[in-house]
Amino acid sequence: MQAQPMIVVHDVQASSRWYQSVLGLKSAHGGSEYERLTLKDKLVMQIHRWDAHEHPHMGDSKVQPYGNGVLLWFQADDFDAAVERVIAHNAQILEPPKVNTNANHREIWLRDPNGYVVVI
Repeated sequence: MQAQPMIVVHDVQASSRWYQSVLGLKSAHGGSEYERLTLKDKLVMQIHRWDAHEHPHMGDSKVQPYGNGVLLWFQADDFDAAVERVIAHNAQILEPPKVNTNANHREIWLRDPNGYVVVI
């Protein structure tokens, strides 16, 4: 089984550009209502517009913060390159790069333009 998280946003194309720039993902669908983002032809995440189609279980755009209690966590093959993209893109950093001794890995915590927490 492989997770394929989906976030719901107001501007799919802007969110797609952010994730492509910061995480190095590629668009595999494109459009203003729905996006599939991949890495090495493998689906990493999906982005859906709040009011597109009639999906009653995607949540309510009026209830914030979006994704409260859910973190979008990405394992990067090249952590240093990921941090360079984060800095180059001026992404909002919640916690700078550090070693998480409990998990025995390096990580950086961000907030995407929609308010979702992203950890690399």
